[in-house]
Amino acid sequence: MKVLVTDKADAKALDRIRRAGHEVVEKVGLQGSELVEALNGAYALLVRGGTKVTGEVLRATTTLKLVVRAGTGLDNVDAAAARAKGIVVHNTPNANAVSVAELVFGLLLSFERHLVDAVRELREGRWEKVRFAGHEIAGRRMGLIGFGRIAREVAARARAFQMEVWAYDPVLPSWPEDFPWVKKVELSELLVASDVLSLHVPLDDKTRGMIGADELSKMKLDAVLVNCARGGVVDEAALFEALKAKQLRGAILDVFATEPPGDTPLLDLPNVIATPHLGASTAEAQRRAGDEAAAILVEALAKL
Repeated sequence: MKVLVTDKADAKALDRIRRAGHEVVEKVGLQGSELVEALNGAYALLVRGGTKVTGEVLRATTTLKLVVRAGTGLDNVDAAAARAKGIVVHNTPNANAVSVAELVFGLLLSFERHLVDAVRELREGRWEKVRFAGHEIAGRRMGLIGFGRIAREVAARARAFQMEVWAYDPVLPSWPEDFPWVKKVELSELLVASDVLSLHVPLDDKTRGMIGADELSKMKLDAVLVNCARGGVVDEAALFEALKAKQLRGAILDVFATEPPGDTPLLDLPNVIATPHLGASTAEAQRRAGDEAAAILVEALAKL
C-alpha cells in the first residue's frame, strides 16, 4: 500500500514500513491542493507538526484510511473531519515525554540562575557574580495543568528536586496509583498556590486561551509560568500585560500561538526566557517517535 510522508521522518522508521511491503513516497513540505494531489492512491499519511491535515484536504481524498502523527499534539490534524470520513488518526504520545520534561527543568533552572545572561556577559568579559545571584527551586510548589504522560515525567523530576507537586486535570478518568504524592486540586486553587505553573494540555477548543487575564491575575506575584505545551493555550497579549505590570515574576516559553512568533513583544521582556519549540528536539525523542509511528502504521495497515 502507498504511504505518503510529508514531513522529515526517521530513516529507520521508513525502512521498517518498506520491509512490511508498503510503498513509501516522501514529498516533504506539501500543503493544500498539492497535498491532496499527492494523496491520490495513498492509504496512509505520515506527518509530524509541519503538514496541515485540514478538513478540506481530508474530504478531498478518496483512498486515505489512516493518518499517523509522529509526535504528541494533533492540532495540525482535523480529527473531527477525519472521523466523519472514517479515517483513523493516531499519534505517538509516549515518544516526547522525557525530552519535554527535561527541557522544562533546563529552562526553569536557566531562569532561576540567570544562566542565559550570565553566559553572555562572561563571554563579553564581565564577571557579574553578585548581580546574577539566583534562587533555588527546592522547597517550592510546582503546579501542573494536565497530568498526562509529559506532566508525570515533570512531576517525577520535580520530586527529585525536592519540590512539592500539585496538579489539575479535568479529563483524567482516574488518578494514577503511582503518584499518591501529587496533590489533586481544582484549577482555581492551583493558580493561587503555585510557585511554578507548568502547562501540559493539548490545544483544542476547550484549552485554547485557558490561561488569560483572569487566570494570570490570580497567580502569585513571584510565580513563574512555564509553557512547553502549545502556544494557543495562553493568551499571549494578556501574558505580556501581566509580565509588564509585574503581576507575575516571569515566563518560560517553548511554544507560541504562531510559530515562528515574528515580532511578538514577549521576546523584548527581560523576565521571559523563550526557545523555538525545542521540546521534542532530541535524537532520542525523534527516534522513539519514528519507531512508534512506524509500528502503529504497519499494524493498522495490516488490518485493512
